[in-house]
Amino acid sequence: MNELSILDLQNLRHLIGGYDTTHCKMKAYAEQASDPKVKQFFEKSADAALQTKQQLMQFL
Repeated sequence: MNELSILDLQNLRHLIGGYDTTHCKMKAYAEQASDPKVKQFFEKSADAALQTKQQLMQFL
């Protein structure tokens, strides 16, 4: 892959930070949920955000 521009790096940093925040919030929501279906929804969302964050970090 070609070198990343400064703008590309800034965009990646922004996206990675957003997915990290989403992951943390979804985990917290899952911990607070009492309904098993709601808890599972937030856990899956947290896992998806973490996976996306990790995929984006591969570009760095």
